[in-house]
Amino acid sequence: MNQSLPDVMVCDDDAPFRRRLARSFRDREYRVYEAESAREGLAVYEEYLPKWVVVDLRMPEINGLWLVEQICSRSDDAKIVVLTGFGSIQTATQAGRLGAINYVTKPASLEQIISAFSPAGLEIAEDAYSSLAEVEAEYVQRILDQCDGNVSKSAKVLGLHRRSLQRLLKRL
Repeated sequence: MNQSLPDVMVCDDDAPFRRRLARSFRDREYRVYEAESAREGLAVYEEYLPKWVVVDLRMPEINGLWLVEQICSRSDDAKIVVLTGFGSIQTATQAGRLGAINYVTKPASLEQIISAFSPAGLEIAEDAYSSLAEVEAEYVQRILDQCDGNVSKSAKVLGLHRRSLQRLLKRL
């Protein structure tokens, strides 16, 4: 392991994805720790104190934002990147308020994740990634398609009130 590289923790309930991402970091000579839940992530963090933490937003029982808050309340040194397939402006803002330094939507390459930890990664040109608004619009449209255009059913899946979804659809 390269001693100059920061230790990394990958916390994601999707085991195949987590293992692939961890393996990719290891291939680049990072020391990597894995966790499959937010609770396990906190235990791993407290034991090894990695400098970089990649946290999935949506996990069973407790979401990744809880872990972001717990780690940030224990350390000023950890850099946390929230990784999610369900991007929204609201969760990105909340992640930042809780202490995450960046928010990356899946699918993301290892290079995109690594760059999210660096100050330069915070200034990446907007065209390098989809904007959060675009990701949110794509996700809402995908759910709407899965529900055969039924707004009430889609709103329920998204955890929104039907009228809130209708207003959102007008903006998209």
